[in-house]
Amino acid sequence: MQPRVIILVDFDYFFAQIEERKNPYIKDKPVVVCVYSGRSQDSGAVSTANYIARKYGVKSGMPIALAKSKLESVDAAFLPVDYEFYEEVSEKTMTILRGYADRFEQVGIDEAYLDVSQRVGGSFEQAAELAQRTKNDIQTRCELTCSIGIGPNKLVAKIAADAQKPDGLTVVKPDQVESFLVPLPVDRLIGVGVKTKEKMEAMGIRTIGDLAKYDARRLIEIFGRKLGTYFHNASMGIDDEPVQERGEAESISRIATLKEDTRDLNAILDRTDRLCEEVHEDVRQKGVSFKSIGIIAVLTDMSVRSRSKTYENPANELETLRRTAGELFEKLLNESELKLRRVGIKVSNFAKEQKTQKQITSFLGDSES
Repeated sequence: MQPRVIILVDFDYFFAQIEERKNPYIKDKPVVVCVYSGRSQDSGAVSTANYIARKYGVKSGMPIALAKSKLESVDAAFLPVDYEFYEEVSEKTMTILRGYADRFEQVGIDEAYLDVSQRVGGSFEQAAELAQRTKNDIQTRCELTCSIGIGPNKLVAKIAADAQKPDGLTVVKPDQVESFLVPLPVDRLIGVGVKTKEKMEAMGIRTIGDLAKYDARRLIEIFGRKLGTYFHNASMGIDDEPVQERGEAESISRIATLKEDTRDLNAILDRTDRLCEEVHEDVRQKGVSFKSIGIIAVLTDMSVRSRSKTYENPANELETLRRTAGELFEKLLNESELKLRRVGIKVSNFAKEQKTQKQITSFLGDSES
């Protein structure tokens, strides 16, 4: 199976860097871009700061007055945000990035994921070369630097992009994921904020490696099923979330309660066949095809299980939906002895019906949450 190759492009101190580009005279000074409230001259907060200002302890979200006190001994530039201009620059950079991707997902004004699995044939070496060309292109055409992370999924690519800033390029191959993640502080994982970090440290978890070794059942007991499962999977670099165009419908789904708790596959499929019909009708009305088919099951202990399968080419046939759902429910029943209480069908990873260009290259396997 050809590996996924995901790139995360993160522009360095975006707002401040644009201001530096606009006025090169301030490039060697601390530059602080501020959101002024208007109540007084210094009321408001820091939006972003360049790396020179950060060395003095200036951070995003900091009160402007505090930032000024930290920089009172140096010649610093304090500037108001210019969202309209930043959006204009962002639009240009994102247009360039789209040209390098099989699939593209903008996740902020200064950040985007690129699935390049097809065009590099699963090669991380070729992906590194592609990333460097991307950086050079952005530098030449937009006069901006960015930090890039490359990994087998979005989670690893995101963490890799933060590894070398500014203007960095970090590649983490599938067989390097564990050694890359293990020594990192646990708050490098998305979702581990200040309070969660403190809670984990009290549990003896200081690094991502510590989290990976922690009992998954205890994590679920402490943080709940959804978050506990996420922390367990993320600590091992597991992430099946696709790169998906922003604005696309994430999924179409239907869920229903069975007449009685059961492990009878025929009884389950009798109910899910009708759910498949409802989902298929919605898909037909929206004029889309789907590449991913998923099932959802609520078991008698109220735990939630899901399985999914992603195909290389888009499909929109009801029979494909029913057949795949049946295969996934059969597999799920073989993995658990509990009865099912509720069942659901979900399709995602959409493509317009008229589009036939391949965008995802291979079967992505099953996922569980």
